[in-house]
Amino acid sequence: MRIRGRCPYCDTDRLLPGRHTDGTPICRDCAGIVRDFFCDRCGFEGLLLGGRLCEHRTLAGTLARLLDGGTGRIASNFLPLVKVLLEMDRSKSRLAWLRNPNVVRLLRGPATGSIPLTHDGLHQETPWRTVTHLLDLLMDSGVVPRVDRQLLPYQRWLTERLATIEEPEHQQLLLRFAIWHQLRRLRAKAEKAPLGRSQTNRTKQEVTQADAFLAWLASRGRTIGRCQQADTDAWRTESLATHSPSRSFLRWCMKTGRMPRLALPPAVITQGPEPLHQHRRLAMLRRVLNDDSLPLRARVAAALVLLYAQPVSRIVRLTIDDITDDETTITVRSGEPPSPLPEPVADLMRTCIRSRQHLPYAGSRSSQRLFPGRQPGQPMSPVSLQVHLREIGVPPQRGRTSAIRQLVLQAPAPVIAKTLGHHDKAATRLVTEAGGTWSRYALGDHQR
Repeated sequence: MRIRGRCPYCDTDRLLPGRHTDGTPICRDCAGIVRDFFCDRCGFEGLLLGGRLCEHRTLAGTLARLLDGGTGRIASNFLPLVKVLLEMDRSKSRLAWLRNPNVVRLLRGPATGSIPLTHDGLHQETPWRTVTHLLDLLMDSGVVPRVDRQLLPYQRWLTERLATIEEPEHQQLLLRFAIWHQLRRLRAKAEKAPLGRSQTNRTKQEVTQADAFLAWLASRGRTIGRCQQADTDAWRTESLATHSPSRSFLRWCMKTGRMPRLALPPAVITQGPEPLHQHRRLAMLRRVLNDDSLPLRARVAAALVLLYAQPVSRIVRLTIDDITDDETTITVRSGEPPSPLPEPVADLMRTCIRSRQHLPYAGSRSSQRLFPGRQPGQPMSPVSLQVHLREIGVPPQRGRTSAIRQLVLQAPAPVIAKTLGHHDKAATRLVTEAGGTWSRYALGDHQR
């Protein structure tokens, strides 16, 4: 009942519910099936549900009942959401989702006004996974403003965490720290790229360790305003494993005049992994260009990492508009000017763009993202892309480091930085680390 195509006997493109003696799918007329499978409402030929309605019309009727604002019609502010849901593939999965009692409650509530149709209102509800998925749909359809999906769960966690602090002064201090330092920083990052779970987890650790430090300081008979150098030194000694997340809080307190300016131990910087050897990077690049058994999008992403040292967080933000193809040269805009792709990579990129029409999700096919996620308009998660790269044997960070070190030995660091979207100071530092010098970048040679 879900097989459609051109009947080999009558050459009609329609539902093929019958079977010939050799097992070939054929239409109902050629199979001699008396019963018809046309929807009584729209005439679509396919699987019929209750009332002889197709899945699409059944979905539309279910949404109309759930989102009735009391007037007998769908509440006007929910019409964009209905449009998005009806345009998605697999009406069967949408119908199964709408049978979930939590989904029914979360849709009926805002439609009738018992739940505020806002981020804050919905984030008071449970379960959080269902709430998060519904909010993604509401944001994609424009029913509620777009907010980073990691930001509101953090705010909800913060409210619950602060409620557990018994000391009012500590509670107020941590609230100000979270609002004026952490949330401002998270919002600024969210404007540039979607936040990752690790970023909000780190922020939660900062609040937890700041609370622990204030409680520890109070046990010594001191307040934050009377904190001394001996106190911070003792805290670091006694809580060596967890003192690092509290550094941000202590620096904020000193900067805002809430505690004396004291010396904090320098942060321990963990060295990154060793870059790949040049021959190993090129072997990986040859493999992703020639092995058709590997996932197409993972191959394209690996080529951008190994060839142009692009970070995964930037790759997932690429859109179709960032790719220019004049049928002779194809370029990708990672900086200025756009970088031309060599022919093997260019062919791979063209194949990737053409394959978008075969993606399994309607939202992915209509998205302008080169690496679309499952949710409409959302890019693939950087973490997911990193996993895909590692699955095909390409370590993203090491591959990128190896690529950029090779690139800065072939062209002036400022040129590489501008073209590929890297910071010029980082590119200059890599020249030195890679053993290069500036002597070969004389003005005359550069101009040639």
